[in-house]
Amino acid sequence: MKKGFLIVVLIALTVIMIVSVDEMPHYGSSDVPSYNENTVFYLEKATEEANSPNAVSAIITDFRAFDTLGEATVLFTSIAAVITVLQSNKSKEGGH
Repeated sequence: MKKGFLIVVLIALTVIMIVSVDEMPHYGSSDVPSYNENTVFYLEKATEEANSPNAVSAIITDFRAFDTLGEATVLFTSIAAVITVLQSNKSKEGGH
């Protein structure tokens, strides 16, 4: 009974995955959700509004600064946590 239920669930998930992939827009299509008015705005206005010669750096530092700051905070927090764990393991090993 358990095995049959598992097989039915796996088949259902496989069908859902295949249908979802089939419904996705084709590569390079303008129907892709990431190609919207924000993309056009960033590409057209980023260098002149941010006064930067590089569109990528203008987007990261000006338009998405808080997002970038949050990502950097998460990275540095995780690095600090790993260093703390490694330091505590080293001190425990030395204490024995």
